[in-house]
Amino acid sequence: MIVAVSLPQLPPGFVFGVGTSAFQVEGAVDEDGRGESIWDRFTAEPGHIVDGSDARVAADHYHRVAEDVGLLKRLGVGGYRLSLSWPRLLPKGRGEVNAKGVDFYDRLLDTVLEAGVEPLVTLHHWDLPQALEEDGGWLNRATIDAFAEYAALAGERFGDRVAHWVPINEPGAITTLAYGLGQHAPGRRMLFDCLPVAHQLLVAHGRAVIELRRAGATSVGCANNHSPMWPASEDAADVGATKLFDAIWNGMYLEPMLLGHYPVDLQPLMEEVIQEGDMATIRQPLDFYGVNYYSPMRIAAVDDEDAEMPFRLVPLVGHQQTASGWSVVPHALREWLILTRARFRAGLPPLVITESGSSWADVPDATGFVDDQDRIAYLGAHLEAVSAAINRGVDVRGYYVWAFLDSFEWAAGYTTPYGLVHVDRDTRRRTPKASFQWYADLIAAHRSL
Repeated sequence: MIVAVSLPQLPPGFVFGVGTSAFQVEGAVDEDGRGESIWDRFTAEPGHIVDGSDARVAADHYHRVAEDVGLLKRLGVGGYRLSLSWPRLLPKGRGEVNAKGVDFYDRLLDTVLEAGVEPLVTLHHWDLPQALEEDGGWLNRATIDAFAEYAALAGERFGDRVAHWVPINEPGAITTLAYGLGQHAPGRRMLFDCLPVAHQLLVAHGRAVIELRRAGATSVGCANNHSPMWPASEDAADVGATKLFDAIWNGMYLEPMLLGHYPVDLQPLMEEVIQEGDMATIRQPLDFYGVNYYSPMRIAAVDDEDAEMPFRLVPLVGHQQTASGWSVVPHALREWLILTRARFRAGLPPLVITESGSSWADVPDATGFVDDQDRIAYLGAHLEAVSAAINRGVDVRGYYVWAFLDSFEWAAGYTTPYGLVHVDRDTRRRTPKASFQWYADLIAAHRSL
């Protein structure tokens, strides 16, 4: 059964897509010359992943390209967001190129294009080569140079087939979760001392944009995670804490990319790390601004002088919760899109929702089928929110559902499935869920308008 959800009214040419990332779906971590990534090392250490799992096989996409692209074609999407594995192409992060890695992505891109689907390619979706981490990772400015070399390689080898590029997925999540709180690889817990990582990532983003354009790219954007920030109360302390966290989570990436400077409250914390020319490098013209959206955040002040942080997240009461703990609040996406356009106006490129989706405790029936009505309702409501924002004058060009396949979800392992396609953990058998058919029907209906 497929729940009845009204058809969101979206403009002609609007791209309906889906997304994955290399580490989360490929598997084959020890095959064909791939180097070790920080996530290989991180998952091997007990206690880091909720269910004790790893991504050694993941969805086995490396061996199932034809099958998976066949499902993309059946789904009818116009765009497929995928990432390249940096350690599969450059096992040590720079230097010698792995020819078998190039061959794999040649085959993948060719197969996607033959299916009539346009690739949106992310260069770095968190799987930093371990060799670079041993030299300091994103705390070391030399990693910026390595990333620029990698971007140049990708542009040269694949630019003839890639329509759209994203240099780095969610630099804010890397900074906060991987270096600030230690919850993601490489597991450093630096708290506010992690802020230089944000700057290195932003400079790396700018350097990659330059290299991709040098290779002929005509559509380069970003994929930043953004959330509306709501104070827990009208108390001045909660409002102030919310303003600070908004600057760290949203403004830290929006303002440098679009305006060429950091939020005023954070500027003093960044001065020591900024080198001459950095802000101009970061503020490269973008052809689209990618928004990864999941949920708003409610923030309260912490008045304990000994607390590690001056703010804390407060649960959003009265909203459905996904398996990942995110609150389902579709109108918050509409709010963020409208307010961001009002703030940046002509400085804001066209927007693309580069990730949006939900995880649920999917329970397959005896045939492996998942009747995921909650996911259908989530997607329908969030596409309605995008439609409402467009009707208010916001230029949104596409929506990429996270995710195409059930996959390895970082520290959550396999406990929070996001896919439109169920992947059996033992056999890796693919079974499209009810949401897959709903999305296919929605796309077909829009094509017939």
